[in-house]
Amino acid sequence: MKYEIFTFYRFQDMSALGPLPELRDRLRRSMFEEGIVGTVILADEGINSTVCGTSDAVARFIAAASEMIDRPIAGKSSFSTSPPFRKVDVKIKAEIVTLKRPVDMSRGAGTHVKPSQWNRILDDPEVLLLDTRNDYEFRTGSFAGAINPETEKFSDLPDFVNQNLDPEKHRKVAMFCTGGIRCEKFAPFMRGMGFQEVFQLEGGILKYLEEVPPGEQRWRGECYVFDRRVTVKEDLAPGNIEDLSQAR
Repeated sequence: MKYEIFTFYRFQDMSALGPLPELRDRLRRSMFEEGIVGTVILADEGINSTVCGTSDAVARFIAAASEMIDRPIAGKSSFSTSPPFRKVDVKIKAEIVTLKRPVDMSRGAGTHVKPSQWNRILDDPEVLLLDTRNDYEFRTGSFAGAINPETEKFSDLPDFVNQNLDPEKHRKVAMFCTGGIRCEKFAPFMRGMGFQEVFQLEGGILKYLEEVPPGEQRWRGECYVFDRRVTVKEDLAPGNIEDLSQAR
């Protein structure tokens, strides 16, 4: 049996949708009804989720979730012969991705680069390439030439930038993360710090691996994912590298 793994996020003001606990309960009911497992995170700033099930069940759940949040949902799919999640987990948090810094999300306009154009950004010698993920993710695999901030959590990244990067010296900064959500917050954050030319890989590493042919990829190693697969290869098949998040 083939399972579809569907990842999506949306930054939006959730206050108009009513109390978050009520939305949480509706999403949870829909997941149980459709036989969907995985994780959904809700916050005042939006929704972030990775779920899995049969393709038909995923499609029905995404349609229901779109109605609940009153917005269309677009995301990324991959496939596995075994379910990477075991249970239904819908939770409310302060942020859907934890930076612990205020961000003017409007500053992210114009920073997105499609996977098909990403290699051109990497070819620019003036570009500093920043991996916004944590150290164990970087050590599992990354783009050639990327900087490893050696962070243990995403909220450590602003300190790394403050201590190591200079808007006057580093005039072009390109960044990437697994599925794009961390960069959705960090690109506008860096613009707010005075970095003028900031680029983020739209859809993240997973979208790049999906759309760019293996022979043209600049990716090296495997990509860490937050489920039972641990990593995926360049063709998005389950990988072989051990879970380095546990090797501390």
